[in-house]
Parts: sequence; structure tokens; C-alpha cells
Amino acid sequence: MRHLWRRGAAAAAGVAAMALAVTACSPAAENNSSSSNSGNTTVTVRLWDEQVQKAYDTSFKQFESENPGITVKTVLEPYSTYFDKLRTDVSGGNADDIFWVSSSYFAPYADNGNLMEIGSAFDAAKSGWVPAAVDQYTRNGKLWGVPQLTDGGIADYYNKDLVAKAGVDVSNLEWNPTDPSKDTFLKAAQKLTLDANGKTADDPAFDANNIVQYGFNASQDLQAIYYNFIGSNGGAFQDGEKFVFANDQSVQAFQYIVDLINKYHVAPSAADTNDNGDFLRDQFIQGKVALFQSGTYNLKNVADGAKFDWAVAPMPAGPKGRVSVVNNIIAAGNAKTAHQDATQKVLQWLGSKDGAEFIGAEGAAVPAVTDAQGPYEKFWQNKNIDVSQFAKAAEGTTISAPVGSNYGAAANAWKPIFNEIFLGRTPVKEGLKQAQDAANAAMGK
Repeated sequence: MRHLWRRGAAAAAGVAAMALAVTACSPAAENNSSSSNSGNTTVTVRLWDEQVQKAYDTSFKQFESENPGITVKTVLEPYSTYFDKLRTDVSGGNADDIFWVSSSYFAPYADNGNLMEIGSAFDAAKSGWVPAAVDQYTRNGKLWGVPQLTDGGIADYYNKDLVAKAGVDVSNLEWNPTDPSKDTFLKAAQKLTLDANGKTADDPAFDANNIVQYGFNASQDLQAIYYNFIGSNGGAFQDGEKFVFANDQSVQAFQYIVDLINKYHVAPSAADTNDNGDFLRDQFIQGKVALFQSGTYNLKNVADGAKFDWAVAPMPAGPKGRVSVVNNIIAAGNAKTAHQDATQKVLQWLGSKDGAEFIGAEGAAVPAVTDAQGPYEKFWQNKNIDVSQFAKAAEGTTISAPVGSNYGAAANAWKPIFNEIFLGRTPVKEGLKQAQDAANAAMGK
């Protein structure tokens, strides 16, 4: 499950390679939405998350019973191709009536007139939406989507049995790139990493070529990993829309993560993870990774897949404490839909308590409609799973999500350089400067 941009760089190819200007092609709704002879209108909703799709399908059955004459169909597009295909479809007039957008990719769609304004028809519902989500998607004084999901902060899922066997306390770990005496996190990750002979990664006899259990999911994962390490070390990723991730604090954070992989061997090779954002989640679910740092977007996946006892701990604190990224996504209306009224009704449903509570009731995600969040909390309480660490992270110090009118092109520019950095083939400091220059050039900065 990927709510925001957990694999944003991998999915960015070509997102902003061309302007999102509206073409003369027939609008998406004419291709993807249809009106039957009986007068029924079909509204299509594109998203990238299969767990939320299931909740949507249940929600839309209720909507259809209350709105005869309108059928709603969900369209699942894999996250790895989502934004590239969305750019192509919007530009070509083939996008769905409603589609999810994340903050990193949203600006060009708003600026080029591709989105329906969320105007006065939604005034009664707006006060019930997460304020940060409304602010995030307000551009030039107008709101361009209905808030759907709000990710809590980042925390660490952990395998209780593996942690207990290693004798590790994961409740208050700290990492430090300059003072090893203050670094309890690396020591814990080493104790949690085993080779085929049962040797831990801190043992001189440890065989790094024959590892059967990893301690941590260090990887090129913007949302779950490196963005939070940057923030926790006092670094920055952007200044406005300008990329600044080659600053000293960010270099230290990246170096620490890369060393976890290539020097200390407490995480799998980047060859397995650079282009597969689900690899480490699946390894955790299979009991092969002890600590899995992620967000609420993976709660349902872990709960459904893990056959062992697990829990959630705070992510490790850096020199500046715990600093988490928090983000939201919206459902945006296609400005060129052939069914404006029906599309608006579906958007109003998605922004209502009645429509949004289905998401929480299935434990799929945290609804960005605040009155609909109760069922989500109840779902996990009934499973005896304490998810409070995510909320604590979100309520603490946070780092803003990446943005930019050409963010997709910038991510596409830095991605191959980041690949080499995480593989250990390009020095961190040198590579980050190259990637920063390439990203800013693509951004037009």
C-alpha cells in the first residue's frame, strides 16, 4: 500500500516531461464514463491502493443506493506506473472522472486547468476535513481536491519474537552519525541481523555473504526512510521548490543509511530494493526483517500478511530527535469530465462522514475526514494493536513533503544517481551534489 510517494522517485519517470495542457482530444469521461440508454451515468475513480479500493467499492454501493442513476467504478493503477500514466491520460484527454493526486505531483494539474475546483458546493463539508490537507492542496486561493487520506507519522513495526530473541529494547533507540557512543540503533540492528550460522552482524565471524535475517529496512525509500533521517539530523531536502539535499546534515543522514546497507550489512542490498518498494515490506511479513520502518499505509498489509506477533515502536531518534514526514492525498475531479454533476456528487460523497468512514472501518487508511476517523481507531483497537506511535510522530516535529511544479521531472533526474549512491558505487557527498544539480535543472531552478 502506497499512499503518498513512498516510491515517488521510481514512479516519476516522465511525469512532468511535458506540460499538462488540455488537448483537443475527447475528454476522459467520454472514454471511461458512459451513459447507458437507460440514463445511467458511470463515474470512474482512479487510485493506486488496493486496500482502499476495497473500501471504496463498499462505500460506492451505499452511494449508488442513495443516488439511483449513478454507478461508480474504481480503477486500480499500480503505483509504479500511476503518475506517468496519469500525466499521459490527462494530457491526452483519457483520464478518469476522479483520480487521486499526491502533493508532489499536484501543482501542474492545478496550474494547467486539469482539476475541478472544490468550491462553494462543498462548504458544508470543508470544516470536517483535516486542515493540513486543505492547506496542502489550496493553490492560488482555490482548493483543488477533496482530502481522502491522511498519513500519520512514521514508526517502526517490529517482530516481537525476533526482537525478544536478540534481547533488544526497541522502545527508545537513537542513531547518531558522528558519535558512536550515543548510537544505540546501529547496535540493535546488528544484534537483529543473522547469518546462516546464527552469527550476528557485530560478530567478527559474521558472514555478510550469507545473511538469513536483516535487522532493518534501510533503503531508497523517501517517505519511510531517508526523509525522516534527514529531518532527524537537522537537514533539509528542499528550500521552497529548490532542492538542497546536498547540505552537510543531509549528507550525514544519507551516509548513515548507505552504511547500514553496504558497510554494516544490516539491510539488504539496494539491488533488491532500489526499484522494488514492496520488497522489504514483504521480507518483514515473511519474518526475514526484524524492524520495518513505515507508516499507517502498511498497517493493513502487515496485519493481513504477518503470521507472527508484531507491534509498533517509535522510529529511532536522531540528534534533533524524531522528525517525521506527514502527508495527505486528495481525490481530484477531472475538469474535462463529461458528467460534471455526477462527478461532483461522488466527490461530495467522498468528502462526507458517511462516505469516508468505510475507509476507516476496514482499517485501510486514516480518513482525512476527521469525523470518519473513529471507525479506523476502533478497527485496530478490536485487533489489540496499538497504533498510537504513528499519531505521536505526526503530532511531534515534522518535515514538509516535497513539492514542485516540475517535481516529477526532478525525481526522474535524481533517481539514477540515487540508485548508484545506495548501491555504494558513487560516494554519497559527490553523488548528492550531482543529484541536487540535476534535480534543480529539471525543476528549472
